[in-house]
Amino acid sequence: MKTSECYLPEGSYTALPEVRQALASLDGLRRAQDEGIILEAVAQRCTASHDLLFDFGFAGGILPRACGALGVAEGDTREIALLSRVGKPTCFAVTEIDESADTPVVWLSRTIVQQRAQDHFLDTLHPGDVIPAVVTHLENFGAFVDIGCGVASLIGIENLSVSRIFHPSDRLRVGQRICAAVRAVDPVSRRISLTHRELLGTWEQNAAQFAAGETVRGVVRSVEPYGVFIELAPNLSGLAETRGDLAPGTVVSVYIKSILPQRMKIKLTVIDVLAPSAEPAPPPYFITDGHIDEWVYTPPCCDRKYIATVFE
Repeated sequence: MKTSECYLPEGSYTALPEVRQALASLDGLRRAQDEGIILEAVAQRCTASHDLLFDFGFAGGILPRACGALGVAEGDTREIALLSRVGKPTCFAVTEIDESADTPVVWLSRTIVQQRAQDHFLDTLHPGDVIPAVVTHLENFGAFVDIGCGVASLIGIENLSVSRIFHPSDRLRVGQRICAAVRAVDPVSRRISLTHRELLGTWEQNAAQFAAGETVRGVVRSVEPYGVFIELAPNLSGLAETRGDLAPGTVVSVYIKSILPQRMKIKLTVIDVLAPSAEPAPPPYFITDGHIDEWVYTPPCCDRKYIATVFE
């Protein structure tokens, strides 16, 4: 994927040998400070003044509120960005080591590494680049993800999949590692927006996984007067006749009556209502790295609705 090994989503650094070595001793932390190495540890506590505290065993770590997240000091980022770090891996750089006390105190900054990561992304990423991300929280309007060192980006709900969903939790879960494509880079607002649906395959690619005459699982996504839309895959839905026991989110088994590429339609018959799934399945990616210039969902033989994305 188009990314730098230096700027990974939080939670990715803990297993790196150089990070484990740096956190093993005071000498290791001194070296990390001199070399500007990005470290990561689990925040143990957030004080009443919203400073994050860390325990390295041989030393205590303090990450001051103003250094906890980009925009906090200016009031552009909510305090929850700090409170929510407790118990989670958090990136930082060592800024100062105070050895005057019996237990050394290590001063840390997360904003330093976030600023470096953000500058790197704004300079190197372009629309259509495929990058890794980790889902941090879900809102009605979309999913916020960490693209590196806690730098946040948004995937709007309309860009999560071609199949319409009512909430991002229908598609993703917090903590999930995903792939995403850069939708836009705005140097002025210093924001990078992402999209997800283009990585989940075209209509033809998804329909090729099914055949008329098969019975498969699906999820009801929409109940309309003229029929029920049932999702077979995140980028593929079919239409079945209306039934009174179906509602959005209902898991069903369906018989595939026909697959019609020229109309971009799949006709279904509901066989049975099934037990609900515990959580959304991992996204079935058709693209996981590289760069996309243009993505066309609609089959070439179809003269109906044209769905495409041009990255520019």
